[in-house]
Amino acid sequence: MRIAYFDAFSGIAGDMMLGALLDLGLPLPVLEDQIRKLGMPGVEVRTREVHKNGIRATKADVWIGDQKEEPGEAHGAHSHGTHSHSHPSDQHHSYRSIHERIVGANLGMQTTTYATRIFRALAVAEGRVHGKPIDEVHFHEVGAFDAIVDIVGLSAGLVHFGIEKIFVSAVPAGSGFVNTDHGRMPVPAPATLELLRGHPTLPNNGTHEMVTPTGAAMIQALAETSPPPALRPVGIGYGAGDLDFEDRPNLLRLVLAETETGQRPAGLPPVDPTLGSDEVIVLESNIDDMNPEFFEAAVTALFAAGALDVTLQAQTMKRGRPGTGITVLAPPHLQEPLETILLRETSTIGVRSWTAARKTLARRQIQVVTIYGQIEVKVVSPPGGGERFTPEYADCQRVAAENQIPVGQVYAAALRAAQDQAD
Repeated sequence: MRIAYFDAFSGIAGDMMLGALLDLGLPLPVLEDQIRKLGMPGVEVRTREVHKNGIRATKADVWIGDQKEEPGEAHGAHSHGTHSHSHPSDQHHSYRSIHERIVGANLGMQTTTYATRIFRALAVAEGRVHGKPIDEVHFHEVGAFDAIVDIVGLSAGLVHFGIEKIFVSAVPAGSGFVNTDHGRMPVPAPATLELLRGHPTLPNNGTHEMVTPTGAAMIQALAETSPPPALRPVGIGYGAGDLDFEDRPNLLRLVLAETETGQRPAGLPPVDPTLGSDEVIVLESNIDDMNPEFFEAAVTALFAAGALDVTLQAQTMKRGRPGTGITVLAPPHLQEPLETILLRETSTIGVRSWTAARKTLARRQIQVVTIYGQIEVKVVSPPGGGERFTPEYADCQRVAAENQIPVGQVYAAALRAAQDQAD
């Protein structure tokens, strides 16, 4: 089993969790793609390398236009929601509107589940402190966008690494006071303490706000309540806060680990922490009474509706009749519309379905310039390092037609250009 262990010796906050995941190897393009789907123009994550007490770490900052979220009392991840520090914008977002934004963003089933659970825990705690139902909890515009990025980025990172369970060490409770929109509040802030119910804390440990509501909400929503088992670390990432402490490095350490015991059989490759993991729905039908010409329309409609892949297989069916199997892979939330297309566009009278686990490689798209024209190239990162380049065939075919040359010639030129660009 693959687990994440957050060693929160300096506390835990949204930006620190995000930085630790990026430091562990979460590709920034994966995070950028999820942010783009959320529909928040001008919001981006910028990363930088920092050193705390001689330890190299990644600092993740959320920018909104030309404005960077400024550090709060401790880590630079604000106490969001009704405990957020003052912001220049007086616009607010309700919990319900944020929930709908996340659900409607097509982030993937597991990422959406994690993110909505964390945000709900945050809203419930804020509502309990102020005596309001969660639908009346509002978040400042800047603070809300910052929290959404932290929470969705964390959720996407957990899915990317295929993490099945999360454990968090005892957290330092901090001390002192923090300035909020409601005046000075004791540390931990009331909502933070609500979210830490049931989790081990170290009272009066630390001289600042050591845990923010965003960090505490992750603990409440996703972390196991039992102690962690024996761990076999396979990856380590460090996420940094903004301030420098005298008594400890202001870091969150994330340990990616396997829990199985015993020696791995000889010859097996090492576990690669950069492999992504998610779930897809598999739809399948067998057809033996349809004009083969109609399959093109069905496949086109399935891809247009969001299918990840559609394949056709020749089959021998009952009474020896030749037939065709059609298989569709898709995000789970698209199951019903894709089933409808299969039943409408083909002659099948039934569709089988099941959920399948999937391992994925990190990938990105680049543009290369050849002597024939511009080509899009897919760049894949296989286990063990390096990069694999695949020119997009449709681009190669278009450019080949424009130049009246063989498509293989264009493909080879695009491949050389991608390799030269990488070098």
